[in-house]
Amino acid sequence: MNMKIKFIVPAVCVIASFIMAFGVKKNHVTVYLVGDSTMADYANNYEPGKDYMKTRYPVTGWGQVFQQYLVKDSLRKVNKLIKTDSAFVDDRARGGRSTRTFFQEGRWRAVYENLKKDDLVLMQFGHNDAAEDRAERYVTIEGYKEFLRLFVDQTRSKGAVPIILTPVARNYPWKEGKLQNVHGLYDQAAKDVANELQVLVIDLNKKSMDFFTKKGETFSAENYFMNFPAGKYEAYPEGQKDNTHFQTKGAVEVARLVFEGMKELNATIKN
Repeated sequence: MNMKIKFIVPAVCVIASFIMAFGVKKNHVTVYLVGDSTMADYANNYEPGKDYMKTRYPVTGWGQVFQQYLVKDSLRKVNKLIKTDSAFVDDRARGGRSTRTFFQEGRWRAVYENLKKDDLVLMQFGHNDAAEDRAERYVTIEGYKEFLRLFVDQTRSKGAVPIILTPVARNYPWKEGKLQNVHGLYDQAAKDVANELQVLVIDLNKKSMDFFTKKGETFSAENYFMNFPAGKYEAYPEGQKDNTHFQTKGAVEVARLVFEGMKELNATIKN
């Protein structure tokens, strides 16, 4: 009996070591989304106590539908960015926020305090930073860059991975059949910070401009952005004319563009 136990114990230890080395992966990675209304999740208790379908639908932030791109099979395509087979999207984006107000309201701190090694932080600001007519939101170019630097540095200090996104396009202005950049210097400023700090960057502004250009101004307005007649949706009895925020189809397409960008970044990362 003792001899059997002597043989069984080493065998169990070997099996356990094998499982730990090859069979068990780390817990899921959290993909934090920080940004503005174009990224926000309106369905997940965005306005506590209110029914999204009655008060907001069909407005949809791309972060709201991003989880569908981070399922097990898809994660294999970004395996150098997300080194596990489980990823959870934690969407902290809020409407009307610039880099400054996101920080001042303690929203960034709430993300920072929960960051763990290998988590990802996708940051997309610019829409509200550029709002010179809204003093409560506005941030100068230099201020915008400084807050991005702060988010990047603090993300890295936790062993997490920052990814800067240029601000997603609005459905204007159009010129000679092509959608133009509406973000002024903020688009380039995001890329400048990424270059300066050697941060991964997804040029979502360009990707979305190119995509909407292929679809055309009218088609994009009617199918992707919040433009529809009176009476179509309960939340908007008088209809809506909004070429900034997305209907569900638009959010899904933008989320796809972001995941496409992640796959492109993954291909550039050396083992």
